[in-house]
Amino acid sequence: MKSVQGCGVRLFQLSRILAPANHGFLTSLRQVRGYSEGPLFGNHNNTFRTTTRQGAYGSTEVLNDDLLSDSIPRVKLAYEVVTEHSSTYLPRAPIIILHGLFGTRANNRTIARMLNERLERDVYLPDLRNHGQSPHIGRHDYPAMAADVEQFIHDQNFEQDPILVGHSMGAKVVMSVALRKPELCSMIVSIDNAPVATMPTMSFPRYVKKLLEIIGSPKVQTFNDAEKSLREVEDSLVIRQFLLTTLQRVKDEESGGYRFKSRIPLGILNDAIIKGNIANWEFNPWVHRCTAPALFIRGTKSHYVADEYLSDVGRFFPKFEVRDIDATHWVNTEKPRECSDLIADFIERHEDV
Repeated sequence: MKSVQGCGVRLFQLSRILAPANHGFLTSLRQVRGYSEGPLFGNHNNTFRTTTRQGAYGSTEVLNDDLLSDSIPRVKLAYEVVTEHSSTYLPRAPIIILHGLFGTRANNRTIARMLNERLERDVYLPDLRNHGQSPHIGRHDYPAMAADVEQFIHDQNFEQDPILVGHSMGAKVVMSVALRKPELCSMIVSIDNAPVATMPTMSFPRYVKKLLEIIGSPKVQTFNDAEKSLREVEDSLVIRQFLLTTLQRVKDEESGGYRFKSRIPLGILNDAIIKGNIANWEFNPWVHRCTAPALFIRGTKSHYVADEYLSDVGRFFPKFEVRDIDATHWVNTEKPRECSDLIADFIERHEDV
């Protein structure tokens, strides 16, 4: 039991250290022309109002009312739905797929079409807050993103509880919904992420900095120019092409040439990254648990769901299973067929029970 206690304490301690300040960089973000910022949220869920108490068997229960709050400001999510092969005779539980950081609903269209064809049910693709066509808002953390999805589910008024699927950041949103409101979902699928707090990755701040340079440079006028610039911070062509989707090429009224602007609020997202809100995880398995069937898909070339994290997965989601795909963290983009087949097999097995 000591190892379980240590896990709870480790999560609590990590949540207090993963928020480095970077005021100078944020100031430079605000000075870039053509960049939509919005108000930065200065009171994220990690507010040091967390308390602890002794729980069953001496466990450490980490309590934070913010995690389960229903008073979090919400936004109405933009979305599309794939219905081409949906059955009109037998209602089936819909699927909701959530994208990752810097992504949009377009990232999962291929998987959505495959699942719609095989499982004959509606597949919904929302844009999370501060992404795609959904509203920009200063607060960007998992309870807030989960609250948006919960509202989305309520607004759709589904006949059956949906199946939630998410990749990366979207996977943690799915897990957050399942722990906050387990009655809102029938199953969950996490694609390459785990319910643990980790050190913030340094790649995304580098991406933000480079994207801001592209936006601010009059010399970068074509997508080819932008792609070449991104090579300085990212070797993978797939990831560079993914990052280019965050940019929009527009006519510069002053010079008559072309320049780029961001489709997403880079300042808000960078603020969330450097404060640790994306890497963080403040739920505690002694308090929060979901017993719905849960599938965790891992990319074998990724470190996001290491073997040592599986004990944490089991404490939050006792009815979990793990499947591996030979891919990197971007497994849903690299291997959509393998990904969709695993998801479909999982759903069919548990719906037949």
